[in-house]
Amino acid sequence: GGCQPPDPNGDVGPNHYVAMGNLQFQVFNKTGTSLLGPTNTNALWAGFGGPCQAENAGDPVVLYDQLDDRWILTQFTANGPTFFNCVAISTTPDPTGTYFRYAFTTGSNFPDYPKYGMWNDALYISTREFAGAAFAGVGAYAVNRAQLVAGNPGAQLISFLASPASAGGAFNVGDGLVPTDLDGAQLPPAGSPNYFLGSMDQGGPYGAPQDALTLWKFTANFVTPASSTFVLANTIPIAAFDTVPSFCAGRSCIPQPGGGLIDHLGYRQRPLFRAAYRNFGSHQSLVPNQSVEVAGPPVMSGIRWWEVRSPNASPVIHQEGTYAPGVSDGIHRWMGAIAMDTVGNMALGFSASSATTTFPSSWYTGRFASDPLGTMPQGEASVVNGAGSQSGQRWGDYADMVVDPVDDCTFWYTNEYIPAGGVWRMRVGSFKFP
Repeated sequence: GGCQPPDPNGDVGPNHYVAMGNLQFQVFNKTGTSLLGPTNTNALWAGFGGPCQAENAGDPVVLYDQLDDRWILTQFTANGPTFFNCVAISTTPDPTGTYFRYAFTTGSNFPDYPKYGMWNDALYISTREFAGAAFAGVGAYAVNRAQLVAGNPGAQLISFLASPASAGGAFNVGDGLVPTDLDGAQLPPAGSPNYFLGSMDQGGPYGAPQDALTLWKFTANFVTPASSTFVLANTIPIAAFDTVPSFCAGRSCIPQPGGGLIDHLGYRQRPLFRAAYRNFGSHQSLVPNQSVEVAGPPVMSGIRWWEVRSPNASPVIHQEGTYAPGVSDGIHRWMGAIAMDTVGNMALGFSASSATTTFPSSWYTGRFASDPLGTMPQGEASVVNGAGSQSGQRWGDYADMVVDPVDDCTFWYTNEYIPAGGVWRMRVGSFKFP
């Protein structure tokens, strides 16, 4: 760990696991042998020129594109005056091989917190954009998937900027939206838009009139780009929640045995990466999550999660729950990552820490599809237990839970933890339900 926050994430393919953090990536086989790296992320753009090559700026995301058997590794640029989302896509199924490289400009807007989702027609990107120090809005981008995979240097890019004013209020864009990322072999129905998800907290900083999820629809028309649309389609009421914990003072929130407080992230009005999508044929499901306050006593951190169904018709909350054993055991759980397997079981990974007994660690829980709605009753397990405390407040801004494309059943989870010595590291674990 060379910097804070580490932004740990990764994805899995038929034969590889690729992990990314600030500011490097590493390729493993599926038994954990390193095949490449750790390598600075901007090395992917060696010889490409421009800021994508010159800057190793961070906020990385890696996706495995199972539709094309390709790997997508990304970063942003931060120095300006012109900014870019840098996208590298492997030319073959081998992530240790060569890549097509792209630099998609966001003009003079700094594209903070870029998040990615692969869909049947395009690679979708969301950003939290700034014009200097001023928040400009949420950027939404669609890159023509067929052209991207083919290495077309002129791959079509369709873009929108949803400003607080154009969105009907700052609470409708919050601190960012997350595009949906396709899991499973069944594609979305023909003509389906990509869904961008946000959240609003009535007690949060933007004057939201209710607690809700916002569902935006991005319809990209690569034949007639001017006919493309990006609209707030639905505001979906949810059970009351509070994303700004009373125990936080700015970023200083989560206690650890060695003293010092680390970032809870809930004050950011947005769901956490990824927003996983799955088409079961009989229904479609989106599963986001967000760190929240849980009323005690004691007041603790927990994770609110949702399953949204019928996203393109009349979206409904099929189930939601707040995972917070901390009200009993005194351990905070936060920074979740969630996904669903081929039969509808869910896995929820998270960070865990307490003031006295638990150093910052990486744990997980889950539910069977047959479990009572809104519950995560299958117990907890540890990917890795921490052995030290972090110096400095910044925790990762996101982690990652993905599903193995080979069996559509095995979950792979990446998060950070603190070993003895206090400098974060990343750990990858895999597991599946019976």
